[in-house]
Formats: sequence, structure tokens, C-alpha cells
Amino acid sequence: MKKNRIKGENIGLCFLLPSLTGVCLFVLLPFLDVLRRSLSSSVSEEWAGFQNYWSILHNSAFRLACWNTLRFVGVCIPSLLAISLLLAVFLQRLGRLGGILKTAFLFPMAIPVASVALVWRVLFENSGLWNSLLCRLGAVPEDWMNSPAAFWVLCGSYLWKNLGYDIVLWMAGLSGIPTQIYEAAQVDGAGEWKIFCKITFPSLLPSLYTISVLSFLNSFKVFREAYLVAGDYPNESMYLLQHLFNNWFRDLSFDKLSAGAVLVAAVILGLILLLQRIWNWEE
Repeated sequence: MKKNRIKGENIGLCFLLPSLTGVCLFVLLPFLDVLRRSLSSSVSEEWAGFQNYWSILHNSAFRLACWNTLRFVGVCIPSLLAISLLLAVFLQRLGRLGGILKTAFLFPMAIPVASVALVWRVLFENSGLWNSLLCRLGAVPEDWMNSPAAFWVLCGSYLWKNLGYDIVLWMAGLSGIPTQIYEAAQVDGAGEWKIFCKITFPSLLPSLYTISVLSFLNSFKVFREAYLVAGDYPNESMYLLQHLFNNWFRDLSFDKLSAGAVLVAAVILGLILLLQRIWNWEE
């Protein structure tokens, strides 16, 4: 029995070996090189210690980008999780019709980034007819993308693009809850809100960690739309870390870029491990 188990583990390692080799070659080794560059100067590659880290931590652009990125994640992730969960529960109750409507929320994922940027230009630049009318009425800024409202445009774009993806993930979790539990709760006189709090949400906790991590990682992809619309230096309300790293790369500031990348990777890893610790503690 023990020999069979060891043999099965070896077979599993053989299946993992190709992808693990690719991760080591194209992810881990390049990251080690980034770590080396973060501790050396950009031109001569002489040992600089933690001077690069000290430099970027005192850089006003880096602090602004960090604050905007944290604010973006703090606003969008909880909003996306809550809205997508409520919509998933609603669509699940509709049965077959909900499955059909689910595809409508997936359309934004199929739209090319360039098309999204074009829509942004039509809707939020002062060339739009309806936008000009609202500007005259004083209801909106004259130029959305050059005002603090640009941050909320960015948040809206992220929610619009990723809502369908999270709805599908939530509905996959909902499909695993036995209907007999709902029927028994209804027989006992439980209301909709009590059923959601006592049955639906606790049953979806295994899906919560995965959806939270994926939503967090997808939040770093919204930079593409903002870059195509506003360029290298957008309004400071939506100047994110991706804008800063792009500008450093263009200026060949590899020492700052490497140090910033290491710090961001450490923060992301720490947040994911913290979320996993909280999840394991709740279990």
C-alpha cells in the first residue's frame, strides 16, 4: 500500500515537472535577477545596498502611486465582491433564464482594450454631446479625465469589466449547495435574508478566498485602459504604480524599477498570505 502511494506521488510530480520548470525559468530566475538589480546601481551595476529602496520610499511620485493603488484596491475589491455575489444569487434563483442572462455580464471581457479606450474617449472627453450638455448644467466636470472624477471612471471601468467573471465564479459555488438544505430551511420558516446569512454565505466561504485573490490580481490590469486614454502622466487621482513603473522603464531607471517591483511583490505576497491566514483561522 505504501509503495503504491509513493508511486502515485512520483507520477504526480512527473505531471507537475513541465509547468514547474517553466515557472522556474521564466518567473523565479528573472525575479532573482530583479532582486540583484534592486541592490545595485543602474549604470555600473555596483553594489548599492538598500540605497535604491531608500530613494524610492522618499520619492513623491512613488508615494502618490502607492496611495492611489491602495485606494483603488480598497474601493473596488469589496464593491466587486459584494455586487457580484448579490447578482449571482439573483441569477441563480432565476434558473435557466439566469444562465442566459449570465452571458450578458461576460461581454465586457470579450471587448478589446482598444475598443474600451475608444468608448472612454467618446463618453468622458468634452467632445461628447451629452457630456457637453451636462457640463453646461454644472452636473459633471468639463473634462472627466483631467479631474478627480478620473479615479471613479477607473473604478467603474474595473467593475464593469470584471463583474461577469466573478459572477460566474460565485455561481459555480452556488451550484454546489444542495437544494434540499434550502427546502428544509423554508419548511422551518426561514426568510430569504436568514437563508442567505446562515446557509448561502457560509457555504460560499471556500470560494471567497479564490475569488478575492483573482479579483485582486485582475485589479492590476486596469492600467491598460487608463494608459491608452490618458497617456504616461494622467490626472494624479488615477496615477497608479503601473504608470510609475512604465515611466521608469522608459527612462531606463532599472535600479528604481527593480526596487519598486520587489517592494510591490513583497506587499502582494504578504496580503495574500494574510488573507490565507485569516481564511484558515475562520475555518
